[in-house]
Amino acid sequence: MFVVGLAGRLGWVLLPEGLRVLEHPWVLGIAGLMLLVEFFADKVPIIDSIWDGIHTFIRIPAGAALAAMVFGGQGLEWQVALALLGGTLAAGTHFTKASGRAIVNTSPEPFSNIGVSLGEDAIVLTGLWLIFAHPVVMLGCLVAFVVLIAWLLPKCWRGAARILGRTVGQPRPN
Repeated sequence: MFVVGLAGRLGWVLLPEGLRVLEHPWVLGIAGLMLLVEFFADKVPIIDSIWDGIHTFIRIPAGAALAAMVFGGQGLEWQVALALLGGTLAAGTHFTKASGRAIVNTSPEPFSNIGVSLGEDAIVLTGLWLIFAHPVVMLGCLVAFVVLIAWLLPKCWRGAARILGRTVGQPRPN
């Protein structure tokens, strides 16, 4: 949100009317602060998992709201359809990230967690660049990403459940 709002504020891109709110100084300030906290919290295993848990209640509704705002002037049916699609995509990416990171966070050394976090940061920046520079390529990447999530999410959930089961002394699920 911060990068998109900043790009709009600086005139690098023309945001749709529904997303112009991201250019407001208060929104930029709060989003920038959250970005800064996210950047550092994401590198520390326990804090990362707590941060992901809290953001379950932020990322999914925000994804739905942002998707709906893109089509703000196109009619209520478009807004509802895009809110459902945006919320679903946000939920899929969030749960895949959170469960995958829960698995990585069990590593006894800090370097894998930091490396995965920096890799995530690079993917986000690359995706933002593609959205503005090559939107058709980004659409193809998004489709591939959704297929990857559909394949990866069940595996991440099973792995996270095994780790949680061992942590609290429960038997391992099959």
